[in-house]
Amino acid sequence: MVLNAPRPTQSLKVTWEALPDDYRLPDDPVENIQQPLLAAALTDALGEAGLIQPEMLIASNFGLVATVNQKVVVKAPDWLYVPRVLPWTGEGVRRSYTPVLQGDPVAIVMEFLSDEELGEYSIRPTFPYGKLFFYEQILQVPTYVTFDPYSQTLEVRHLRDGAYQLQEPSAEGRFWIPELSLFLGVWYGPRLGSTIHWLRWWDSDGNLLLWSFEKAELERQRAEQEAQRAEAEKQRAEAEKQRADAAEAELARLRSRLNPPHP
Repeated sequence: MVLNAPRPTQSLKVTWEALPDDYRLPDDPVENIQQPLLAAALTDALGEAGLIQPEMLIASNFGLVATVNQKVVVKAPDWLYVPRVLPWTGEGVRRSYTPVLQGDPVAIVMEFLSDEELGEYSIRPTFPYGKLFFYEQILQVPTYVTFDPYSQTLEVRHLRDGAYQLQEPSAEGRFWIPELSLFLGVWYGPRLGSTIHWLRWWDSDGNLLLWSFEKAELERQRAEQEAQRAEAEKQRAEAEKQRADAAEAELARLRSRLNPPHP
């Protein structure tokens, strides 16, 4: 398997230019039916943990734009993260992102492999350029993640000296993602009716970042336990009061026997 893209044989003049108003962005179909589920789950956990800020860009199947040797190149990774983008001032919603021109460089890209082709490893050094080549040599994205949901193979590459280096997982099989200060790993289980292998986040202490429905269920269980505790406390207080009332009544009875009323 290819680990590093070759150095380009011709110079690459990369510029960051706004797309023409009439530019038609690619609208390719999703190649992997699990891709939307995997991407949504990653974002959901970050949001539930309060790690998404308004200035960030986190998106799925979203166009990243560069102009290389005066030709516009657009790639749409399955999941991406940019720490800070400038406010969108165009019409409608943001449909693409041009680094430098519109904010910070792209920090993380992820691709979820299809079962038909391996374009995610393409090192084609000529237009329209392979994905791995584009992320490494043109955008120079610090972290490139590939995940094969069919074989559950997770690979993480970090950019070192201008080339991607394949990383080794931790003892738990997870990879440190420095741009988010989180671990990324594979987890098997159910989410919203689908029981598959998911990509999930763990913090530096090894705590799993919960999905929103998991946190809601946890909070429901806590509320139920608190209600049960409150009910038990209420029953205990009522029983204590009954015992106190009974003791007071017994004391009054004894007093009446010891001090009978005068005729």
